[in-house]
Amino acid sequence: MSLEIVILAAGQGTRMRSALPKVLHPVAGNSMLGHVIHTARQLDPQRIHVVIGHGAEAVRERLAADDLNFVLQDQQLGTGHAVAQAVPFIESDTVLILYGDVPLIEVETLQRLLKLAAPQQLGLLTVELDDPTGYGRIVRNAAGKVTAIVEQKDANDAERAITEGNTGILAVPFERLGDWMSRLSNNNAQGEYYLTDVIAMAVSDGLVVATEHPHDAMEVQGANDRKQLAELERHYQLRAARRLMAQGVTLRDPARFDVRGEVTVGRDVLIDINVILEGKVVIEDDVVIGPNCVIKDSTLRKGVVIKANSHIEGAILGEGSDAGPFARLRPGTVLEARAHVGNFVELKNAHMGEGAKAGHLTYLGDAEIGARTNIGAGTITCNYDGANKWKTVLGEDVFIGSNNSLVAPVDISAGATTAAGSTITQNVDKAQLAVGRARQKNIDGWKRPEKLKKS
Repeated sequence: MSLEIVILAAGQGTRMRSALPKVLHPVAGNSMLGHVIHTARQLDPQRIHVVIGHGAEAVRERLAADDLNFVLQDQQLGTGHAVAQAVPFIESDTVLILYGDVPLIEVETLQRLLKLAAPQQLGLLTVELDDPTGYGRIVRNAAGKVTAIVEQKDANDAERAITEGNTGILAVPFERLGDWMSRLSNNNAQGEYYLTDVIAMAVSDGLVVATEHPHDAMEVQGANDRKQLAELERHYQLRAARRLMAQGVTLRDPARFDVRGEVTVGRDVLIDINVILEGKVVIEDDVVIGPNCVIKDSTLRKGVVIKANSHIEGAILGEGSDAGPFARLRPGTVLEARAHVGNFVELKNAHMGEGAKAGHLTYLGDAEIGARTNIGAGTITCNYDGANKWKTVLGEDVFIGSNNSLVAPVDISAGATTAAGSTITQNVDKAQLAVGRARQKNIDGWKRPEKLKKS
């Protein structure tokens, strides 16, 4: 069975009250449409067609990819009209119809739905709801077979009492779809071409309408306003938290934890409250992450400890190393095993060797720091001359005194020491002591200036 997927993403989303197209509003750091496309790709379709309308260029620019065919719906005349725009581009046996503002739909749910699609049968995803307000109702006959879908605005009182709602997600045989699209009518309360009308057509044509259901009703929840968007966000995060806990992660409070990307975890990981994991994050066994930390596109090896209020981005932290509290590791930072970065220390494109230490109030940029080297408090690498970046190289077992300015390019060899308060502008040879202070002068009889009296 060959498969193509149509994702409807043309709506304006007026209740969002935003210049941003509705489907580009984010859930867990990715647009709603981006989530749907990611799920669709996991079904290995021949092609994915994205029907766009409002904010079409912004959507196309944000999500353009070789495997996506963007189809323009000039006028938003309903879901049936939207699907009809994609029909001329489809060549596969089966078509799966998804929605760009329904980001939590699971791959496994769609796989079960696709198994229902056959030449004489279509698959319809429905959901049982305590309050189906706003959903089209699934109408069944006395034998329990689906006969039609009635939109709420067109439903009578008996139909509105039905609690089985239509999600709009369909798996249909393509050879039938074109004919059904040509027969759609807009003779309804909305004056739109409803995709749901194909259900009655299928029944009339002798096809079976088979139904499948999501395990979790939130899978098929869309977002039409900011409140619903926030509900999707929190449900996504709780789902992500449950998955991580099942893999051996202790979360101090799953309700105060966010994943905004792809996370790989080991066992016996401990994550405190208000931690955000962004991008691609790898966390190995026995890692501890303190409260209020952001970890983005980074790897934390076995036994790493990240203390409170630290920001780690584009960094690799070696086994048993630690950072924080209030540390900032910027892209290109590598800490080898047992390296230590303390409070209010910032590193950028810096490589700290095994057991190296920078304990307090320090900036190290474009630096190579040897094993066991100690960086005193208040030290900075002066790596930028206003036009170019330059490198600072510190050998093994170097001792940098407090309040040093290391003016790059500079090379301080193994075992060397720099005195506190020094500005180092020249290379230091192995085991030398470098003193780069201004000469102190004490002046007797000096008087402090006095404040001038106002006339």
